[in-house]
Amino acid sequence: MSSARSPYLRFGLIFAAVAFLLDQVTKWIVTVPLSLEPKGQIELTSFFNLTWAENCGISLSMFASCTDTTRWTLVAVTGIVAAAVAFWMTREQAKGDVIALALILGGALGNIVDRVRFGYVVDFADLHIGDFRPFMIFNVADACITIGVLLLVARALLLGEKAGQADAKPSVD
Repeated sequence: MSSARSPYLRFGLIFAAVAFLLDQVTKWIVTVPLSLEPKGQIELTSFFNLTWAENCGISLSMFASCTDTTRWTLVAVTGIVAAAVAFWMTREQAKGDVIALALILGGALGNIVDRVRFGYVVDFADLHIGDFRPFMIFNVADACITIGVLLLVARALLLGEKAGQADAKPSVD
């Protein structure tokens, strides 16, 4: 990460906004037109259902507690993480890392909005193979955060220093 402003900042912010909007639109679809909450579950395919879940915790429902203290603590912590990611994005010179950070930022903001509005995060995506469920029920924000983190880790491990050099915008003299 450089101290210079990222040449991909605008792109990253737009990408984060798209991730955020996609998350919020999908949550609106399952809550309003589909009325998933009272139905509980809608079977779409043999491997994917829409299943209503209210997540008061963090990833994998860890630290689940639907108290106001937990709610606002998670809003604050997630807000701090989102701010740190946004700051990192302002300095990141590698386009691939900016994309990963944008996914994390958009997802974090989507889940923050849910916590503020509802006191929990709306989860609904239920991937399964028969009765085997390799994933917890999740949402688009969770997927964005997970993909963003995996991209950062993969780029760091596989590309190392080459990542910043390979896709950094050449300087204009």
